[in-house]
Amino acid sequence: MTKITSERFVELVAKSELVDLAKCDKLIAKVRAKFGGKLPEDPEKLAALFRSNKLLTEWHTDKLLSGKYKGFFLGKYKLLGHLGTGGMSSVYLGEHTKMGDRRAIKVLPRRRVKDASYLARFQNEAKAIAALNHPNIVRAFDIDNEGDVHYMVMEYVDGDDLQVRVRKDGPFDFRTAAQVVVQAARGLQHAHDRGMIHRDVKPANLLIDSNGTIRLLDMGLALFAQEDEASLTIAHNENVLGTADYLAPEQALNSHEVDHRADIYGLGCTLYFMLTGQPPFNEGSLAQRIAKHQTEMPKSIRELRPDCPGELEGMVVKMIQKDARYRYQSGNDVAEAFERWLATSNVPASRKRIVTDRDSPAAALMIGGGSSTIHVDSDLNLGDEASKHDTISDQGGDTLTGSRSSLSGLSASDSGKLVKVTPRHRRPSDSGGSAIDLERESGYEPRPLKSSEPRGVKLPPAKELVSPSKIPQPKTGRGATKPVHPALQEKTPVPWLLIAVFAVMLLVALALGFALAKLTT
Repeated sequence: MTKITSERFVELVAKSELVDLAKCDKLIAKVRAKFGGKLPEDPEKLAALFRSNKLLTEWHTDKLLSGKYKGFFLGKYKLLGHLGTGGMSSVYLGEHTKMGDRRAIKVLPRRRVKDASYLARFQNEAKAIAALNHPNIVRAFDIDNEGDVHYMVMEYVDGDDLQVRVRKDGPFDFRTAAQVVVQAARGLQHAHDRGMIHRDVKPANLLIDSNGTIRLLDMGLALFAQEDEASLTIAHNENVLGTADYLAPEQALNSHEVDHRADIYGLGCTLYFMLTGQPPFNEGSLAQRIAKHQTEMPKSIRELRPDCPGELEGMVVKMIQKDARYRYQSGNDVAEAFERWLATSNVPASRKRIVTDRDSPAAALMIGGGSSTIHVDSDLNLGDEASKHDTISDQGGDTLTGSRSSLSGLSASDSGKLVKVTPRHRRPSDSGGSAIDLERESGYEPRPLKSSEPRGVKLPPAKELVSPSKIPQPKTGRGATKPVHPALQEKTPVPWLLIAVFAVMLLVALALGFALAKLTT
C-alpha cells in the first residue's frame, strides 16, 4: 500500500468533506507558516494538529491515514467515532450535519440484513422505543437505510452505564442504589403499561446521564405482550434470550412466555450488583450460573456487606424470588416500596452521590469536545496528544489503570466492557479501496449461535432446569421480604430415598426366599 504523505492526507481531508474548506485552509496556512512554508514530513503529526484543533476525531484521522475518505456520512449524520459493538449491531456517535445535535447511530451489520428475521427484530426495537416517551427511557428518533446499511437514530446519552460505574467507583451507597431502582422501575412500568417486556434488564442497560438521571436502553429483546404475529424469536427457535447473570428462572425455560415480572427479577439482580459489586452468581460457567438462578438463592448481601440494612436486603430478596408470584407484582410496586424505605429509613444520606460526567472527566465520552466545527483561531498545539480527550473514551473504567495511553487499541462497548479494536499500525481498512467498511472496522465478527444457546453457551438439559413453581418459597405476608439463606431452603432427600428403596427391595427378597423355602419343604 502506498504510504500516505502529508500532502496526500490534506487531499483526502478535502475529499472526505469532513472539514469546512475555509477552516481547513486556515489551519494549513498556519501549519506552513510554522514549518517554513512546508507541511510536516510526518503525516501523523499533521493529523494530530487536526485533532488538537478539534476539526477531526482520532477515528477520522485513523481512517484517512489508511487512505479512506468515503463513508463518514450516514443519511443526515456525520459519523464521529465507534462507540461499541453488541450482539446484534454496532453503535456510532453521529452529529447532524445541519443542527449539530449528537445522536447514537445503531447500525445493523450487513450479514444480519440478509436474515429477514434479524432485520425485522431491528425494526421491532425501533417500533418499541418509538412507542415510549418517558424520562427514564432512551428515545429513538428515526430508522432508515442507505442501500444495505440499515441504521437507527437514537438519543445520545452522555454518561456511564451502571456496570462501568460500579467497576470504576465501587458499589453504590444504599440510598443512591434505592433511588436508582425507583427510577428504573418507573421506566419499566411505562413500558409494561404499553404491553412491552424488556427481557434484558441488567447493569449495562441502565445509564446514568450527565444530570444523574437513570436511562433504560436496548429494547432489542423487547417482547410485546399481545402480538398478532408470531414472535421473531419463536420463528428463529430462540427459546432463551437475555443475559445469563440476570436471567429470570422462567425466562431460561422459555423467553416467549414470560411476563413483566421477569423484568422485576432482572432489576433485583441489578440492585444486588450495585450493592455488592458482583452479580448474584459470579462463579462457574454461564450454563452453571443459569442453572443456579433456577435452584439457588445467592449469597446474602450482608455476608458481603455487613452494614447493609436488613430491610433493604429483604426487598432485594423479594425481587429475585424464583416463583414470580412471590416477587413485587409491578414496577410501580417496586418504586413505591423503595420510596417508602427511603422516606422512613434511618440510613443517612451518603456524602458520596452519583458522580455525573460533568464531575468526572474520565467518565465522559469525549470526541474532540463540543461541536466538530469549532473555529481554529487559537494558536497551534504541537504538544503531546496523549492528554487530549479527542477519541472514544474512558467509559470502560473497569479495566482502566494509569494514564490514558492504556486506551490504545480499546473501545467502549455497549455491554459495558472494553472490546479490542485493530490498532493503528494494523488498520482494518488497509485492505484497499477508499470507502470505510463500518462492519469490518467495528470489529464485528458473527459467531454461529445455536438457537437455544445464548452467545454460544450450551445450556443444561431441560430436565435439569427446575420450574420456579416447584421451588420452595417463603411464606407470604410480613415474612415475605426477609432474606432466605440458601442453607435454609429445602433440599431433595435423595440419600433417604435410596435407603428406603433398598430396604423395600431387601424385604421383598427375604419374603420371596421364605416362600420358596416353604414350598420346597
